[in-house]
Amino acid sequence: MARSSATRLLSSLRRSESNRFRPLAILVLDGSALGSGRRAMSTAARAKEEKEPWWKDAMDRVRNIGISAHIDSGKTTLTERVLFYTGRIHEIHEVRGRDGVGAKMDSMDLEREKGITIQSAATYCTWNGYQINIIDTPGHVDFTIEVERALRVLDGAILVLCSVGGVQSQSITVDRQMRRYEVPRLAFINKLDRMGADPWKVLNQARSKLRHHSAAVQVPIGLEEEFQGLVDLVEMKAYYFHGANGEKVTPADIPQNLEALVTEKRRELIEVVSEVDDQLAEAFLNDEPISPVDLKMAIRRATVARKFVPVYMGSAFKNKGVQPLLDGVLNYLPCPTEVENYALDQNKSEEKILLPGTPSGPLVALAFKLEEGRFGQLTYLRIYEGVIRKGDFIINVNTGKKIKVPRLVRMHSDEMEDIQEAHSGQIVAVFGVDCASGDTFTDGSVRYTMTSMNVPEPVMSLAVSPVSKDSGGQFSKALNRFQKEDPTFRVGLDVESGQTIISGMGELHLDIYVERIRREYKVDAKVGKPRVNFRETITQRAEFDYLHKKQSGGQGQYGRVCGYIEPLPLGSPTKFEFENLIIGQAIPSNFIPAIEKGFREASNSGSLIGHPVENVRIALTDGASHAVDSSELAFKLAAIYAFRKCYSAAKPIILEPVMKVELKVPTEFQGTVTGDLNKRKGIIVGNDQDGDDTVVIAHVPLNNMFGYSTSLRSLTQGKGEFTMEYLEHSPVSQDVQIQLINAHGANKASE
Repeated sequence: MARSSATRLLSSLRRSESNRFRPLAILVLDGSALGSGRRAMSTAARAKEEKEPWWKDAMDRVRNIGISAHIDSGKTTLTERVLFYTGRIHEIHEVRGRDGVGAKMDSMDLEREKGITIQSAATYCTWNGYQINIIDTPGHVDFTIEVERALRVLDGAILVLCSVGGVQSQSITVDRQMRRYEVPRLAFINKLDRMGADPWKVLNQARSKLRHHSAAVQVPIGLEEEFQGLVDLVEMKAYYFHGANGEKVTPADIPQNLEALVTEKRRELIEVVSEVDDQLAEAFLNDEPISPVDLKMAIRRATVARKFVPVYMGSAFKNKGVQPLLDGVLNYLPCPTEVENYALDQNKSEEKILLPGTPSGPLVALAFKLEEGRFGQLTYLRIYEGVIRKGDFIINVNTGKKIKVPRLVRMHSDEMEDIQEAHSGQIVAVFGVDCASGDTFTDGSVRYTMTSMNVPEPVMSLAVSPVSKDSGGQFSKALNRFQKEDPTFRVGLDVESGQTIISGMGELHLDIYVERIRREYKVDAKVGKPRVNFRETITQRAEFDYLHKKQSGGQGQYGRVCGYIEPLPLGSPTKFEFENLIIGQAIPSNFIPAIEKGFREASNSGSLIGHPVENVRIALTDGASHAVDSSELAFKLAAIYAFRKCYSAAKPIILEPVMKVELKVPTEFQGTVTGDLNKRKGIIVGNDQDGDDTVVIAHVPLNNMFGYSTSLRSLTQGKGEFTMEYLEHSPVSQDVQIQLINAHGANKASE
C-alpha cells in the first residue's frame, strides 16, 4: 500500500535523524590519517550540523498555502488543475457540476449546484518533491469567516484576479485579510483566454487599489482566443502547454515579436525588486549581469519579507500557466520555519513567545475549524510546534481538559486518510476532540495559547421555526451544530416573541443554512422577513446612584452602586468596558464580578428598540453593602436597574449597519443606478470607468438593500452586477430613529 505524504515526510525526518552523525563516523574511521585539512572538515561538519538541524531539509520542503479570490475569478478551477497536475486526482471536473461530477474541492451538493464555494476545503499534494498543503476558500463576502480562519493558519497564499474583471471588492477584502495575518502572497491573473483580457490593466489596478509592490514574472504569448503560452522573465524562456489537458509543458525560444516587450518587462521586474532588496539593487546599479539564480533569490527574499508580490498569468480553464505557478509556490513562498508565529505564555501573564516551528519542540497546535463528520466532530488543527501522534494525550489550554487523540487524519476535500503522526507545519484533523474554534492544544509541558482569528459581527437576522413540531429535536440539533462550526452564525431567542432568531453575514449566508437544515436534517423551516442587526449606543456621560433594597421576611437584598457611564472613543477596539474605581471597601471585592455581570447583562438590550448597547464604558466609583442582606444577586440587580435608570440621561441613539456596495453597470445606466442609490439613502464615494462599463462605489444602509438584486436587474436590463460587504455601524437619522422606536413600541403593545 502506498504511504501517505505525511508518512513519507516523517520517514524522511527519521532518516535524517539517523544520519545526523554520519560525517563524524567517517572522520573517526580515517583518524590515523587526520591532518589539519581533515580537522577543518570536522569543524565545518560540526558547524553545518549546528547550523542545519536534522529536520531542516524536510521542513524546507513544506508549503502551506491558501487560494483566495473575488467570486467567479476561477480559484476552484485553478485548485482542480493543481490537483490534476500534481497527480492528486486523475480526472478534471468542472465547477457547477457541468459534467455531472463537479470540482473535487466543492464537496457539498449546494456548492456544485450554485457554482460557488461555501466552505473552505483542505487538501494536499506533492510537486517536485515538495509537499503542498492547500486550503481552497469561498469568494463570496457572506462566507468571509472561511477566508479569515484559513489565512490565520497559512504561511502563504495565491490571490487570484480575473483578467477581465480586475481587482474587485472581495479582492480588496481578501487582500486586507492577508495583510492582517501577514501572509506573503503571489498574484495569479486568470482567464487570459476571455474576451477583453488585459493583464497589464489588472497589474496596475493591483498596484493602485491593493497597494501591491508588484511586477509580472511572465509575459503572455497572445491574449483572448490567441492565448498560447507564457514567457518566463526570470529564466528568459517561452513555454507552451500541450496534451489533452495541458499536462505537457514545452520550452521554446521567445517569439521574435515579443522580444522588445520581454526585455522591457524583465527590466521593470528587476527595478521593482531592486527597490526592496539591497543585494539586487547593488548589482543593478553597478550594471552587473543579473543571472536567473540571482533574480530568483532576490524575488524570494522580497516575497517572504512581504515587500513584493510576484504576478503570474494564465488560464486555469484552458489548462495554461498552472505548472509555472506551482513552481512559483516552491520558489517564492515560505516554508513553515521562515514564518514568525507567536504564542502567549499563560504562565507568564500572556508574555509573547516566538515559536521556532520545529518538530523537536513541545506540541503547540491551533483548532481553526470544526466540522460535523459521519464519525463525530472533526477538528482541523494547524501544528505550529512539535509532533502529534494517534493515541497521544493532549491538553486543551483554554479549558484545561486532557484529551486522548483517538484518530488522526489528513483531509482531501471530503475524503480522509488515516495517519499515525504529524509534525509542525502540518495541517491535519482529529476525531472525537470536543473543543471550540480557536482553542490551543499542547502536550502539557507548556501553557501556550495562540491568538485567535478576527470574527466579524453578524449584520442580518431571520426568525426561523420548524413547520412541524415533531421536527423540533432535529431543528435544534442543526442549529447547535451550525453555530458551533461557524462563528459568524449565531442563534438566539427573541424574549418578547419567543421566536428563534438566526443571525449571519447576509441573505445568502442565512439562505444557505436554511437550505442545509432542509437537506441535511430533513426539516422544513418557516422563515420570517430578514431584519438588520441594529445597535444602540450613548452620546454623553451620565451618573448613576442606585440602591436595591428588598425585605420580605428572612434574608433581604441590599446593594448600592454609584458611578457613571460614558461613550467609548470612536474606533475603540472594545465594545464594552467596566472599571472598578472604588478606593477602600465600600463594596466587598467578592461582589464586584456580580456588578460587572449585571451591567453587561443590562447592555444586551437597550431601552430604545431592545438591541444591544455598544461602545460604552462603565465606571464604578462608590457604593454600600449590608453585613447580612448583601449578596451577589442583590448587587447584580442593582447594576441592572442602575444602568436602565441612567441610560436615557446618556442620550442614546440607534446605530445601523452600513454596507460598502460596488456596482458594475453599462455606462448608459449610470444615472439610473446612482439615482436609485440616492433614494436608498446611499452616499456615492467613487466612480471609475472600465471600458464600456462604470464602476460605482457607495455606502448604503443595509436596511435599504433588501431585494436589491431584483431591482438592479430591472434597472439595467439584467446587465448590472453588484457586491456588498459590511463597512460599519453608523447613527441613523432622527426621523428613522423615531420610526424604529415607534415600530418597536407597537410590536410590544401587540404582544
